[in-house]
Amino acid sequence: MPIEEASSFFESVPAISRFLKTLCDVGLGYVRLGQSAPTLSGGEAQRVKLATELQRRSTGRTIYVLDEPTTGLHFEDVRKLLLVLNRLVDTGNTVVVIEHNLDVIKSADWVIDLGPEGGSGGGLVVAEGRPEEIIKVSKSYTGKFLLEVLKK
Repeated sequence: MPIEEASSFFESVPAISRFLKTLCDVGLGYVRLGQSAPTLSGGEAQRVKLATELQRRSTGRTIYVLDEPTTGLHFEDVRKLLLVLNRLVDTGNTVVVIEHNLDVIKSADWVIDLGPEGGSGGGLVVAEGRPEEIIKVSKSYTGKFLLEVLKK
């Protein structure tokens, strides 16, 4: 049974329902109950950890570091994940995301663009600032693609 379906099924059991809803909030509604952990992608595993963390009482002093959490996500699930990440920030936490997804990058408060190339040709700070500032840096490949996304 997918988590999204289980969330409805267990609606009358608040402790279970709350956790299943949180899993749906981070974009994992399609995962099946009892699915083996080794079958989850790295991004999915991170989101399970994030959902677990969201069940705890927030201190507003936590730093969350996520490495490409949108890998394999449908655009609607990316939107849900962004809502959760913004909720963490709104309660005083810091969220650091290593990501290539332009929808996530355009939503960031601050971007650090590394490059100019990948692998041994990269690792240098090409640009940093708000997304609106990144698009003005001619050496930033991210900025060139981000410009198109910000126009929409």
